[in-house]
Amino acid sequence: MASEKGSDISDWEIEEGLPQPTDQFIQQYYQGREALIEQEKARRSDNSFRQSLTPFAAAACAIVSRIRAEEHQTTWTNDPVDERAPSGVNHYPGMMFSLAKQRMEQSKTYQIVQRMPKGALLHAHMDAMIDPDFLVDQVLATPGMVVQAFQALDTAEARKQASVTFQYNKSSESAASSIWTEGYQPEQLVPAALAADSFPDGGREGFKAWVVERSTITPAESLDHHHGLDAVWKKFGSCFIIIGSMLRYEPIFRASVRRLFHQLREDGLQWADFRMAFVAKYWKESHDHPDEGQEGLFQAFDEELKQFQSTEEGKGWWGCRFIWTTLRIYGKKEMVDHMKQCIAIKKAFPHLIAGYDVVGQEDMGRSLADLTPELFWFKKRCMEEGVDIPFFFHAGECLGDGDETDQNLFDAILLGTRRIGHGFSLFKHPLLVDLVKQKKILIEACPISNEVLRLTSSIKSHPLPALLARGVSVALCNDDPAVLGIGKNGLTHDFWQALQGWENLGLEGLGSLAENSVRYAAYWPDQNSKEWIKDIDNGKYGEGLRADRMREWTVEWNKFCQWIVMEFAEYGSDNEDEAGGI
Repeated sequence: MASEKGSDISDWEIEEGLPQPTDQFIQQYYQGREALIEQEKARRSDNSFRQSLTPFAAAACAIVSRIRAEEHQTTWTNDPVDERAPSGVNHYPGMMFSLAKQRMEQSKTYQIVQRMPKGALLHAHMDAMIDPDFLVDQVLATPGMVVQAFQALDTAEARKQASVTFQYNKSSESAASSIWTEGYQPEQLVPAALAADSFPDGGREGFKAWVVERSTITPAESLDHHHGLDAVWKKFGSCFIIIGSMLRYEPIFRASVRRLFHQLREDGLQWADFRMAFVAKYWKESHDHPDEGQEGLFQAFDEELKQFQSTEEGKGWWGCRFIWTTLRIYGKKEMVDHMKQCIAIKKAFPHLIAGYDVVGQEDMGRSLADLTPELFWFKKRCMEEGVDIPFFFHAGECLGDGDETDQNLFDAILLGTRRIGHGFSLFKHPLLVDLVKQKKILIEACPISNEVLRLTSSIKSHPLPALLARGVSVALCNDDPAVLGIGKNGLTHDFWQALQGWENLGLEGLGSLAENSVRYAAYWPDQNSKEWIKDIDNGKYGEGLRADRMREWTVEWNKFCQWIVMEFAEYGSDNEDEAGGI
């Protein structure tokens, strides 16, 4: 019973001398606690952005926080979320992407994030951004496209595992044995349309579904974390072979690039630094033999980019460039030959080559330490050829702690990388965290990719919040959206997952991440290291192209925040002071 009428203090609390929240010394403790929390927040990489919010922006962020809280109580219930979800699964914001995707896309917060100006996409492999279902439709609609395999695809196991590629061939109408029968001769070219129509499990529609499954990490595969990294990377690598063979024929390549530009612009992006492993040959239209080099691909890309920017939709698209990537599994001779191709393309298309990287599963490929002689040779040859191609290395995309792969982070920093792709294991290295901050190196974080490729079970256990809390500059990226089964080529899914998964982020944190992407994009014209650092430091208060684009993005951000305040006015505060006095 209470000690007196209307009191919340029970007799036993008085008898035991239990302190009350209103007691002065308890209040002092709470004040000290809040001061400590604020002291830590002041060290966050997004703190200055939060302090610079306009009244409208502050009100918009508060509105999104209320909507997010409401959805935690209404959208994220234990009703069935997806037919793939195992029985008895608990549903929560920030749960595994493939299980959350259907529900997230129906939420108000997704609608808001989709509308957000997201700046620049800094880490995306272009050949893994073209949806396989679109590619296979293009293949079947393009005369002369053929398919080949290195064995007969006469069993379900063969169709699941055998190497399969597509290409153009003028004489594709010639008769050939069925690729689905035992009599098929390895590497024999079969018209793609004929193969599709005769597919043994559902004809043309079954064929399309089969190609898509062979070219993506399926939802089931994304959930099977117990099989480990190597297993999913084996499937992941095989996807690029099929997609690359479909993409590299000029008419299909051009159509894919046009579609990609449209999708990125539609998602609120204005720039992209694409990566691409220039391994597959490029075939010009109606040519029976592929080009020896990649000049044709770059010429087609350049023409499509200029054409898109001349349209009404493309006026807000600042542009895009490539970070040339070489497979880290290459031996010395292959590595050097590929580096020579990079330098040649840089001289022919200087505005399209922004940097250099090595890619592939870090655990299974050569480490940066092992590659150091070739990388020093590359820098020397660049100087001799009169070009500057900075490094943008993948590093720390691993679970190791102190092993050779984990130590790629040390070499990336020592070799002068301007950004670090993934940096998943960086949080384990306090000295490297300090160096990354000191050297103004940005982390290109890809949370959904890290989950699907089995580095983390969900956004909730991703290490990125540890980096943000310690003042590291980060931008969110989507890595390989088509192959990973994300379904769209923008950044909305990654942004939404971060918003829902991390309490300390909020819309204002997303805004800071987007601003970082604009600050750290590899714009043309090139900058030497000194110019790059100066521009990064000055940000929107500097001069030149980078500062102009940061200011342009800020205008779009504030328009977006005004839209939120008007569109979701019912979630606004009755207290004008809380909303910044608007």
